[in-house]
Amino acid sequence: MPLTSLLDRFAVSNLVIRLPALLLALTLHELAHGLVAYRLGDPTAKLQGRLTLNPLKHIDPLGLLALWLAGFGWARPVPINPAYFRGNRRRGLCLVGLAGPVTNFLVAFLAALLLVLLPPLQSGYALRLMQLILLYNVLLGVFNLLPVPPLDGSRVLQYFLPVRAAIAFSRLEQYGPVILLLLIVTRVLNRVLLPLVNLALNMILSIVVLITGIS
Repeated sequence: MPLTSLLDRFAVSNLVIRLPALLLALTLHELAHGLVAYRLGDPTAKLQGRLTLNPLKHIDPLGLLALWLAGFGWARPVPINPAYFRGNRRRGLCLVGLAGPVTNFLVAFLAALLLVLLPPLQSGYALRLMQLILLYNVLLGVFNLLPVPPLDGSRVLQYFLPVRAAIAFSRLEQYGPVILLLLIVTRVLNRVLLPLVNLALNMILSIVVLITGIS
């Protein structure tokens, strides 16, 4: 990334727009994980004060910086203890894993819908903010659905694997950060992520157009 582009991202005018969009996406993602786990019987997140909209409870500084600079990042994972889950634990982990990305996609859809329906949001600061809310939520949703431990997609995949295969796959989680780093350094992640992000954006915008009748 050129130095001028990097400096632009840290300009005060840029900070005022990008930071709220980033914090919203990350906070709602982690809150959704905690709420679903709580509904399934796990009080861990609640006891640790993570069922809150306060972004300071959820933000990982490095993950926030990565999302800012590279377009993908992470928050501080919500603690989950599946031993508390009512019913099928594998199903519970799958639902908890889906909660974050699904919430991001719903927020992205709402942002796109508001951009179309509310003319005051179609110019200036409001327009840029809503566009970033749309983009960051799609990025975060798609990124976390990748079936790479410890991302949410790995929990979803494990639910559909046979038990033995799921157990073997779960052991990869200890190597997850190394795997992600390799994918980033080799730029494989960009080549996989960007087409999926474009696909998700187009799907959301197509649904909004279909609902509103605006072409």
